[in-house]
Amino acid sequence: MRDIMISIRTLFFLLVVPLLVSVVPSHAGLRPESIYQTGTLKPVDSILKVAVGDEAPDFTLPSVGGDPITLSDYRGTKNVVLSFVPAAWTPVCSDQWPGYNLLEQMFAEHQAVLLGISVDNIPTLYAWTAEMGDLWYPILSDFWPHGAVAQSFGILRSDGTAERALIFIDYTGVIQHIIVSDINERPPLEDIAAQLARFPKP
Repeated sequence: MRDIMISIRTLFFLLVVPLLVSVVPSHAGLRPESIYQTGTLKPVDSILKVAVGDEAPDFTLPSVGGDPITLSDYRGTKNVVLSFVPAAWTPVCSDQWPGYNLLEQMFAEHQAVLLGISVDNIPTLYAWTAEMGDLWYPILSDFWPHGAVAQSFGILRSDGTAERALIFIDYTGVIQHIIVSDINERPPLEDIAAQLARFPKP
């Protein structure tokens, strides 16, 4: 019975979430003049240094909330999804992170946490996320040493920004899945929902 309920819940997220995404306001309500238009960029501009089955590189980063976050602190208790985005105040990034509010309950059900990471500094991230509205997950700054965490995963681009990447790490600290998206496109929420459903339970 429990397996049936999990399958129904997963099916719900795979079928309904794509429809819900269409109602998320473009740029999460940010003023058009506040968004920097990047134009079309090279889809991927880095070479991965990690692979599925590897232990994820540990890190500690400052958060917009004020407390430093250490990846290994979640080991043994929580699955983790890292969401790297290239830059604050840009169109796709400003759509992407608010969209994850739709998945908050699913993260909780799969005992997973989401960490948003950008190479921008804390004041920039503070202003940007405040403009986007409430986000339920921590936002971390990989500003200094610049992009060091993105570099450790092999997703730092040649211009100093991060790839648009999702790293799925289980509660033992092992990488279960990696998605490096075209930097010009928002990763589908249903892809995240599908990977959450595959996480082992701590």
